[in-house]
Amino acid sequence: MNASEMNHNKMDSNMKMDHDDMANMKMAAGDGDHGDMDMSNMDMTHMDMDMGDGHMMHMGNLKRKFWVSLILTIPVILMSPMMGVKLPFQIAFPGSDWVVAILGSILFFYGGMPFISGAKAELQLKRPAMMTLISMGISVAYIYSIYAVIANDVFHVTPMVNNFFWELSTLIVIMLLGHWIEMNTVMNAGSAVDALGKLLPQTAHVIADDGTATDVQLSDLQVGQTVAVRAGEQIPADAKIISGTSDVNESLVTGESKAIKKAEGDDVIGGSVNGTGTFTAKVTGTGDSGYLAKVMDLIQNAKNSKSKSENLANRVAGWLFYAALFAGILAFIIWMVVANLAVALPVAVAVFVIACPHALGLAVPLVVARSTALAAQNGLLIRNRDAMEQVNHLKFALMDKTGTLTKGHFQVNHLISLDADHSDDDVLALMAGLESGSSHPLATGILSDAKGKAIHFTPATDTHQETGLGQFGDIDGTTYGVVSVAYLDQHNLDYDHDQFKTFAAEGNSISFLVAGEKVLGLVAEGDEIKPAAKMLVTSLKSQGITPVMLTGDNQETANKVAAAVGIDDVQAHLLPEDKERLVQKYQADGKVLFIGDGVNDAPSLARADIGMAIGSGTDVAIESADIILVASDPADVIQFLDLARATNRKMTENLWWGAGYNLLAIPLAAGVLAPIGFMLDPMVGAVIMSLSTIIVAINAMSLKIKPIAE
Repeated sequence: MNASEMNHNKMDSNMKMDHDDMANMKMAAGDGDHGDMDMSNMDMTHMDMDMGDGHMMHMGNLKRKFWVSLILTIPVILMSPMMGVKLPFQIAFPGSDWVVAILGSILFFYGGMPFISGAKAELQLKRPAMMTLISMGISVAYIYSIYAVIANDVFHVTPMVNNFFWELSTLIVIMLLGHWIEMNTVMNAGSAVDALGKLLPQTAHVIADDGTATDVQLSDLQVGQTVAVRAGEQIPADAKIISGTSDVNESLVTGESKAIKKAEGDDVIGGSVNGTGTFTAKVTGTGDSGYLAKVMDLIQNAKNSKSKSENLANRVAGWLFYAALFAGILAFIIWMVVANLAVALPVAVAVFVIACPHALGLAVPLVVARSTALAAQNGLLIRNRDAMEQVNHLKFALMDKTGTLTKGHFQVNHLISLDADHSDDDVLALMAGLESGSSHPLATGILSDAKGKAIHFTPATDTHQETGLGQFGDIDGTTYGVVSVAYLDQHNLDYDHDQFKTFAAEGNSISFLVAGEKVLGLVAEGDEIKPAAKMLVTSLKSQGITPVMLTGDNQETANKVAAAVGIDDVQAHLLPEDKERLVQKYQADGKVLFIGDGVNDAPSLARADIGMAIGSGTDVAIESADIILVASDPADVIQFLDLARATNRKMTENLWWGAGYNLLAIPLAAGVLAPIGFMLDPMVGAVIMSLSTIIVAINAMSLKIKPIAE
């Protein structure tokens, strides 16, 4: 697949889009403005991560906080007993309690600050969640420990009050380590984004007006400059070839494994690898306007967006906060009645410390990060992660015909003059003149046929389009149009219906040449069904999803393609607004996946529960689709559905691991089993929590993308 194929216009015979419309289409690859993005020098060590409700934790700061906190924790462990038990390696000296208190205070206010700041943000929004739970645990442990030091060393109470500095310090370090691991995992899972940036070379060979070549930094490259690309080099930016030919490997960008022949006028994508030829090209996109930058933005936006499951995880954490608060207060009251303050306070503290939902906080983000990376590596760009959660409820898969089920590479099978004053060559010349400024697949077929027959044609002027009906323009003072059969029917123009049905039954898309109310000729163009199209339809049916074809093409052609791939429900002669209405109609009976080429299909892509753009990385599909299939292969739809289901399973499993631990540990820490002599202390809980986190991470990283059987 070459870059021009990736930027195709509407492919159905009744849906054409002129260049003026295309020129006005902007790519919305995210809310942020990247400015001039130098992807080759991105520093991922300074990545920020959303720690809940908009609070950002900086990767570099977190790493530094962990190491500083770890260093401070070592003397605390050496001088502070664990739950009142002095370990063999521990030391004590006059004033050691105060040293521990000072170190513990630094740990709390320095190492614990990310969690406290996150809790503040959550509470301001009146949505306590994971950061609030963590902050509650470390705050209670710190306050109680300061109380213990003052009680023991100032008021000399008896018996001595055990402090929680050992637990506080190790808990902060464990939490910081866990979040550092999480962020490293997310970044490693995001290596597909890094790889996109690394595809670009550091410099480009810019050709000056006098023909001399100068190497410039990629960040200094500008749109409109001419660059030379030598054999074996990476192409520095999106560009259009102006001289030379070569074979270009775009596999790392598009997922297409074979080398693609490129010649004058063809588009090339920055980051793809040039073959044995050399060429010069004019730069069409750099920085945030380049294809790779837009793909990178898509992936990063997908990572940063909050899915419903993540919101659910935060809600679960909120419930746990209230549960822990209630259980801690209740346990305190009960133990005050049953025993005394010296027993009640440690039990309450244990409940609050145990409640820290580290594993729960990692449960969904790690799975989504892994899933996003796997998808990107396989040419599936997930723009909206919420879409993945709809897969288990899909009932219908509505899909466009041309470009989705068929290749969109049309060739002229029949060209006939219907007017005595015009020969077949005259008809072809007029049609080519009208389509000379279009990249529509049907137009490309006509232009290719004219070129092959060496037909001279005059490009039309004052061209305009009537959506779903045809292309019009002036040639030598006469207005002509290349129109669909719908235009003829709408204007009551006479044509041979039997001839039309015969050509359409062969699978052709039919266009007519008209001048005023006179039909001058017709062209019948055939397309080829994609090899994986039938496999896609069969797979959808096996999953209980009903495939439906929606196309602007004629009914006969649509029926032939549908029969070949196994689709029973076919809707033809559709305008863009018709498709959108049908999406809403099917949604009344269940969740809908819509697969289209992303131009005139944009309303339907936006309306569907899952909008999937085939073969588009640079046009309006980016704005309207949830998922983009870079390689234009229908088999990738199957792969996405499998990956989405596996992702949802992993999310559910991890949520059970995270939340299930808390539901069990909180009552144990409160002393439910105290009558039989079992009490769960904070340190044991922290160790178990860290093990739970490791399980969650391993489970997330075990997510795999299943290869499609041929």
